[in-house]
Amino acid sequence: MQDSFGTNMDEFLPLRDVVFNTLRQAILIGELRPGERLMEIHLANRLGVSRTPIREAIHKLAQEGLVTITPRRGAEVAQITEKSMNDVLEVRRALDALCVELACDRITEEKLEALREACDHFEQCVQSGDSKQIAQADVALHDIIVEATGNQRLIQLINNLSEQMYRYRFEYIKDSSQHQTLVDEHRIIYESIVRKDKDTAAAAARTHIDNQEKAIIRQIRLDRGKAE
Repeated sequence: MQDSFGTNMDEFLPLRDVVFNTLRQAILIGELRPGERLMEIHLANRLGVSRTPIREAIHKLAQEGLVTITPRRGAEVAQITEKSMNDVLEVRRALDALCVELACDRITEEKLEALREACDHFEQCVQSGDSKQIAQADVALHDIIVEATGNQRLIQLINNLSEQMYRYRFEYIKDSSQHQTLVDEHRIIYESIVRKDKDTAAAAARTHIDNQEKAIIRQIRLDRGKAE
């Protein structure tokens, strides 16, 4: 089954989970835009379900910070603000630098080969120009580095940030002028890990996040200017 957002509806999951995953994905990739009101009746009609799983999904999305619910206005997709983005990226910058440093010491030959293949795959996705594929390839590449640390608490912390991080990452990836920069940064990180050069790897990881932050701030301010 495929819904009107263009994502596959997994018939083997409970309906409430299908609706939640569908709406979350639509928010993360921008099909439901920041500030867009989430009308239960409208969404129920689009997905061909009752209002109950829609209501449950909206409240769960609010707990994740992807939706805001206010009295008399109802639910809407959470705005991407400079403050919310900075809060997430400050933490992610520090964690990513730690991850690459640990990976320099702990990555196995198998994961190193997987990381090289992930860099190649990311570059192929960039050439395709498909933002969704690029974002997924970017997540997969970083996941290999995170897993290579072998630190379960660190992995858990990063997983807790993953949804919000994906949203910001997708905003950045939509800017095609930054694609080659992403490719180059990934290569520097990979080559640094191969050489076990912790300083260069950590610096590259921080630069990687800094460039995302600058690009997203430009987009936020551009959107704000259009709204005014």
